[in-house]
Amino acid sequence: MLDSHDIFQRLEQAAESIRQADGLLITAGAGMGVDSGLPDFRGHEGLWEAYPALRKAHIQFQDIASPETFIENPQLAWGFYGHRLNLYRQALPHEGFNLIKQMGEEKPHGYFVFTSNVDGQFQKAGYPPTQIAECHGSIHHLQCIHGCMNEIWSADDLAITTDDSRCLITSPLPRCPHCGDVARPNIALFGDNAWLPERYLAQKSHFIRWLSPISRLTILEIGAGTALPTIRNMGEQLTGTLIRINPRQPHTSKADSLSLPFGALSALTGITELYWKDRCP
Repeated sequence: MLDSHDIFQRLEQAAESIRQADGLLITAGAGMGVDSGLPDFRGHEGLWEAYPALRKAHIQFQDIASPETFIENPQLAWGFYGHRLNLYRQALPHEGFNLIKQMGEEKPHGYFVFTSNVDGQFQKAGYPPTQIAECHGSIHHLQCIHGCMNEIWSADDLAITTDDSRCLITSPLPRCPHCGDVARPNIALFGDNAWLPERYLAQKSHFIRWLSPISRLTILEIGAGTALPTIRNMGEQLTGTLIRINPRQPHTSKADSLSLPFGALSALTGITELYWKDRCP
């Protein structure tokens, strides 16, 4: 348990690391959205608390988030993802998004976001799409369940209604404009051989170009857990100081790192207050 002195010291070290950086890499997992009221599906209990119908049927996250479910029971799959799409559309990014953006804009090479979140909250918070890489895809884009024509299209015009008590879609199923079969979100699902990664690969190429000239990188990792360690692994492998914000899994094996066992908004508020101390954002 950290005392007040330890907390202040770690927040001050984090602020100084960001201050000294010439580029800020923001890496984020599901914990980034908790302060915006979004569920993070931590384990099957987290999923079942948000979706009681799945608890009743003993359906776990890897089962509902699978390409087979879209093929075998698309009404159930879209009951889940349709509800999530509506939830993410309605959610407002918490102030932490803006706090990071203000710090990142000060850096000589600016900032870049690398996230496993599919919710589009960084875009909604005003981050340019060219400075975001979504390694698991986006719920705001669609594709055919078979990857028909290798086409990815926007879900902006898609209106979904759901019966949340049964986790079922009640509006017509989204369809592929080419073959007429069911469409699905352009998200990397469990055991997914049909996901079309082209949109993410284009984003990744932007990220690699952004990263190339940076000599003093700070990685600000927020809410990335160990269940899907893509984000955590990246931060530990890159050269640069890693600041890991996570209330339950703050530990890190990286030598040049700092652990902050707090929620996203709490930690970001503390860091930015010290970052802008005696200055104006």
